[in-house]
Parts: sequence; structure tokens; C-alpha cells
Amino acid sequence: MPAPLISPSERDYITKSVQANLRADGRTRLDYRQIVLETGLISQTSGSARCRLGEGTDVLVGVKVEIGQVDIDSAGNRGKVVCNVECSPSASQQFEGRGADELNNELTQALERVLNGAQGGLNLEKLCIIQGQQCWVVYIDAIILDSAGNLLDAIFIATRAALFNTRVPKTIVQDLGDGQFEFELLDDVESAERIEGWDHVPIGITLNKIGSRYIIDATPLEELCTEAKLVVAVNRKGHLCGLQKSADGGIEPSLLTEMVQTAKSLGQSLIKQLDDQLEREEIDFNARRARGEHVEKLGFFAA
Repeated sequence: MPAPLISPSERDYITKSVQANLRADGRTRLDYRQIVLETGLISQTSGSARCRLGEGTDVLVGVKVEIGQVDIDSAGNRGKVVCNVECSPSASQQFEGRGADELNNELTQALERVLNGAQGGLNLEKLCIIQGQQCWVVYIDAIILDSAGNLLDAIFIATRAALFNTRVPKTIVQDLGDGQFEFELLDDVESAERIEGWDHVPIGITLNKIGSRYIIDATPLEELCTEAKLVVAVNRKGHLCGLQKSADGGIEPSLLTEMVQTAKSLGQSLIKQLDDQLEREEIDFNARRARGEHVEKLGFFAA
């Protein structure tokens, strides 16, 4: 399938708009589109969330926790995170057939690399049930429902929100002696626990260099004008958790430093806004349930 094309006049218009700090949709270089976040939408999962950027990019993430075998190369005391990203064929003509395979792999690897890394946030040791034997495996499945640019940022935001919404059954481990252990899962939903470290999970801030400046939350046309792309993973403390450069263009060292610092500042501020939104949603949900109201999150299914 031929790559999407952009005319020279469109490219010139977008480049000059970025230089003037006024993009075609009225945003400045460092403005996100409106972010809409919902959690608890899929009852068959341990946690779920949906993130929409403006009227365009739309991502749904489901998290499932299952008991698996500890990896020997993890010192036998760590759980695992397994990620998978799929682009729905209905999201874009580019995703039909095998058109999205390369993008699926790229997005999956980017997400998994950060979450399983040293700065991934999740306390993987707490996911170990019996050292050297069983652990919790966290399966994160993301599906792109609609594509209008900046997919990776939306995936990170939805993943973090889904982990906030995820609960892991409480386990009781008994020592039988002679190095033998057994464990029991408690069926009580109220005793289920949130995954430790979810709040330290980073988000990705994607910066697109166009001309001599850069923007965030690029639209598809802006992505076609991008000379170099930099993804910066940032946690709630503003710490750098990952860095990935793509596209063929170069980034001057002074501009690279500026882009990283900008991403760290934006990421820290955005995480605070998103966490406040998640906490308000949860408080409202619990208050309505305590009043005996029928509360059912329809979200995605009502869309």
C-alpha cells in the first residue's frame, strides 16, 4: 500500500505554522488535544481504561492478571508484564490486512520495554507469589479503535489508567517445610489489592521536530511533516525513564536537551492532571455505590 502523501503547499503551511507557534487546529506547539479518560469499562478484565485525544485517536486497554511461572533469569523473585498492541482495521485504511503488523510490533515493544525496565514503575518483586515458582503475570492488551496521530502517548496514558483500575486477588502463602509451599487465593473482591507501583508507571511524551522547532500530540498531517521524532518516558516525579528517537532527521544537541527537559516538565504536569481525574472518578463511583445507587460503567459499550 502506498504511503500517505502530503502536498508541498500543505507541508510549507504546517512548517510555518509550527514556527509561528499557532497550529492549524488553534493549538500552540506544546498543547495536547482534550484528553478524555474512562476506567472500568470491560467486566471480563482485572482492569481497563479508554483514552481519547480530541475527536481523533481512541485507545482501549485491558489488563488481566494470571498466575504463571517465574522466569529463571529474573532471579526467581519477579513477576512479569506482557504487552500486546493491535490496530483495529476499522481505525485506518493503513491497518487493513497485514498493513499494521510493523506498527503493532513497534508499539508493543516500546510499551513492554518501558514497563519491564528498571524505571517501569511496577514493583515486579511484589508480584512474585512463591520465589522460584509462581508469580503474577500482568497481561496488557491495547487496541487502537481510531487513529488520528500520537498513538503511543494515548497507549501509555490508557495503560497507566488501566493499571490504576486493576485489582490483584490477595494470596496467602503457607510454608509446608522442606522448601515446600502452597498458596491460597482469596475470593473476596474487597480484599483484592491494587498493583503496587502503578502510580510510578511513566507516560510517554512524543515530540515531533518540524523545521527548527518541535510539537507534541501531532496530528496525522503533522506527523507526515516530522523530520525527527523523540519519545520521552517520564514518571510522576519528572524522572527520565526511557528515551527513543525515530525518523531519519537529526536533532541538534542543544535542541535535544531542550526537548527532553520540556517533555519531563510536561509529563509531570500531565500525570498530576490525569491522576486527579482518576481519583475524582473513583471517589464519585464509590460514593454512588455507598448510597445504594445502581452504578454500571457503560463507557465503551455505549459509544
